[in-house]
Amino acid sequence: MNAIVRNASDTLVPRSLRFLRGQLLRRMAGLQHGHLVIIDALGTVELGSPSRAGSVHIVIHDMGFYRTVAGNGSVGAGESFMDGQWTCDDLVGLVRLLVRNRDLLDGMEGGMARIGGWAMKAWAALRRNTRDGSRRNIAAHYDLGNDFFNLFLSDDLMYSSALWEGPGDTLEAASRRKLDRVCQWLELGPGDRVIEIGTGWGGFALHAARHYGCHVTTTTISREQHALASRRVADAGLGDRVTLLLEDYRELQGQYDKLVSIEMVEAIGAAYLDTYFGKVGALLRPGGRALLQAITIEDHRYAQALRAVDFIKRYVFPGSFIPSVNAMLAAKTRATDLALLRQEDFGLSYARTLHAWRERFLGARPEARGQGFDERFLRLWEFYLAYCEGGFLERSIGVSHLLFAKPGTPA
Repeated sequence: MNAIVRNASDTLVPRSLRFLRGQLLRRMAGLQHGHLVIIDALGTVELGSPSRAGSVHIVIHDMGFYRTVAGNGSVGAGESFMDGQWTCDDLVGLVRLLVRNRDLLDGMEGGMARIGGWAMKAWAALRRNTRDGSRRNIAAHYDLGNDFFNLFLSDDLMYSSALWEGPGDTLEAASRRKLDRVCQWLELGPGDRVIEIGTGWGGFALHAARHYGCHVTTTTISREQHALASRRVADAGLGDRVTLLLEDYRELQGQYDKLVSIEMVEAIGAAYLDTYFGKVGALLRPGGRALLQAITIEDHRYAQALRAVDFIKRYVFPGSFIPSVNAMLAAKTRATDLALLRQEDFGLSYARTLHAWRERFLGARPEARGQGFDERFLRLWEFYLAYCEGGFLERSIGVSHLLFAKPGTPA
C-alpha cells in the first residue's frame, strides 16, 4: 500500500465504518501526481508523495463519510461535503488531484456505489428535456432567484465564461471582452437581425444592441430570467432593439442574419443534440452565421460521461450534459448544411472566471443566508464552483467558441 498510516485509538468507531474506510484507502493507495493527507478519528493517512504543488489535507469530522462514499461514490463525496462530514484546506487542489488519478476515482464507483448509481440513473431518466421537462430543469437552477446570482456574477450578469488576459484583469473587463469577441466574430452591425437561444439575464442582447446597433430577438424558458431581462432592457431604453420571448428554442420561427447561443447547448440533453442543431440551421438565412459558446468534454470520455450521473447532474443542473466537439460537429453534419469556420478553446479563462465567482460567493455568504439559503446549500455551491474550476484547470473540460456559416457566406 503506497501510504503512510499513523493510527489513533477510537473504539467508538463501528466495525462497519472501519471496514469501509479500509476499502476506500486500499482503492486510493496508488495515488500519484500529488500528496493527500486524510485525518479522521482513526488516525492520519498520507497518500501519494509530496510535490511542488504542496499537500492537500482532508479532515473527516463524521466517520459516516465512508458510508456515504461507499453508497454513492464520487457523488456521495459531494453529498458528504454538503452535510459537513468533511472539510478540505484546498478544494480545487483536491479536485485537480483526483482528476489526475481518474482511474482511482472510477474505482470509487464500484461495489455498493453501483446500487446508488442505478438509483441516480433512474432519477435522471425522469429529467428528460421534453418541453415540459426542460422548463422544470431550468427552473430548478435559474429560478433560485435573481438576487442570489447577483451575489457573485459580474455587473452584466453573464453566467458564462469570461475571456481573461493579463494578471491585472477584472471579471467585468473579461466579461465585456468575451461579449465583444462574440460580436466581432459574427461581424455584427446595424441592420443585422440576430436570434439568441438562451437569454440569461439579457447580458448579450443588451451589449450587442447598445454597442453594435443590431436588433436582437432572444428567448429563455426561465420566468425569473425573463422578468429581470425585461426590466433591464426597459431601463436601458433598448425596447426598440431587443425583443424578449418566453419560448422553448424548438418553438422559434423565422430566419435571421446571425444566431448566438452562449452555454445553452449543455442544457438541451444529449438526445436533443440533432434537434438543437437542426433548429440553429433552420433559423439562419442563406449566408447567415451562428456562434456557439459551449462547455466541452474530451472526445474519448464523452460516451462514458453520458452514461454517468455526476454531482453536477444530480445537484446543480438536472437534465444537463457536456458535449464533446466531435459530438456537436457530428450532430451539425446530420441535421444541417452548416460549415464550421472557426473554433477556439479558452478553458483556462473559465477556470479564472469560476475562481472569481467562488471568491465573491464565499464573501457573500451572510447575504445568501439572509436570502434564506441554509448551510447545506452554501456548501453545495462552494463544492460545485471548486469542482468546475479544478476540471477546467486540468483540462478535463474546456469551453469553446464555434463559428458556423450557412452556404453563401462571403469569404
